Amino acid sequence: MKNSKVKVGLMGLGTVGTGVVRIIQGHQEDLQKQTGLSIEIAKVLVQNVEKTRSLKLAEGIVTTDAADLFDNPEIDVIVEVIGGIQPAKEYILKALDNGKHIVTANKDLMALHGAEILSKAQERGCDVFYEASVAGGIPILRALVEGFSSDRITKMMGIVNGTTNYIMTKMSQEGADYTEVLKEAQALGYAESDPTADVEGHDAARKMAILGTLGFHVDMSLEDVDCKGISKVSAEDIAYAKKLGYEIKLLGIAQRDDGLIEVSVQPTLVHHTHPLASVNGVFNAVYVHGEAVGETMFYGPGAGELPTATAVVSDLVTVVKNMKLGVNGRGSVAPYREKRLKSDEQIVSKYFLRLIVDDKRGVLAQITRILAEHDVSLEQVLQQPYNGGTQSEIILITHHASRKNLFAVREQFAELESIFEVKSLYRVEGGEEK
Repeated sequence: MKNSKVKVGLMGLGTVGTGVVRIIQGHQEDLQKQTGLSIEIAKVLVQNVEKTRSLKLAEGIVTTDAADLFDNPEIDVIVEVIGGIQPAKEYILKALDNGKHIVTANKDLMALHGAEILSKAQERGCDVFYEASVAGGIPILRALVEGFSSDRITKMMGIVNGTTNYIMTKMSQEGADYTEVLKEAQALGYAESDPTADVEGHDAARKMAILGTLGFHVDMSLEDVDCKGISKVSAEDIAYAKKLGYEIKLLGIAQRDDGLIEVSVQPTLVHHTHPLASVNGVFNAVYVHGEAVGETMFYGPGAGELPTATAVVSDLVTVVKNMKLGVNGRGSVAPYREKRLKSDEQIVSKYFLRLIVDDKRGVLAQITRILAEHDVSLEQVLQQPYNGGTQSEIILITHHASRKNLFAVREQFAELESIFEVKSLYRVEGGEEK
């Protein structure tokens, strides 16, 4: 910090980087009033200096050499929005070694290497903030760190991927097929040409790893997140869920019971009375339950140039305020609790099953016998003709049961001659039963 001016090195000038520059340039008076200091972008790292851009930057600011940022003694804060693991990790660790504070929107990096980066930050007395890495413009990470600092979080459930929520919303509202809606989402720019990271749940899994790490103070790795995407969810699944009073959402769930943790991302039936059931389109929402505060929910745009850039600049403002107060490095707390994960026997939920069976007497009795053998009871049953009446479709919602028992039931169903196919198996959240 030189002469009441904070100098920033910006790594990346894509969608989010451009938004960061626009906010800093356009909100100078507000930023100065909030921090008591002026904020200046001193250097911007890009891949191609000659590229035509919509922004006007002073001559000499743009560079292709990252060392111009992390080795520059004039620069106080590095804002990283280039994405990916490398070279972002290398640049951030070098910047921390040089005493630079870090603001990043990099969910991949923080999900995989967040513990290492936070430990380095503590060692060097530097701030690391990454609000934009999880839910765009929703201030969920700051809420977990500051708002819940005196509480103990027991559960977080989130719609943290706008692409999949858009697809599931369209399928629900229009009865459309997954493939058809995915093509529309790609045409509108909501989904990438290769949508795997979104639709198979990988993007949401990274975000839930970050939420689990912060909310439960453990080193939650991506491998700890049980992940299943939406590509197998059918219009029929959604229609039956609606009949039974539920919406299907790609839900991230992080739960702690008696010190044991589970984190997952999967298509989940959410009861229509739950606030998450009405979160539609590209919007994100995170529901948080604390032992003291009870239920809270955070809702807003999960992506986009300005929502994400707003979260980045908010983190930057926090860094600058900390610099003025001389308290940098005290807010970045590395995980300090032992990680103890639940087994399949300890993960308990209600479940939705959709079966195609022979339309003959005694089949339902066989199904209920197998369920009873594995201590699984039923909350709702729906039966419909299928395949011109030669078969039946049986839809079940169970009471709470362990995942171990449900998987054992599914295996026995697959061996039963009268059951043609186990079409769907999803977790269920909400409803009358606790």
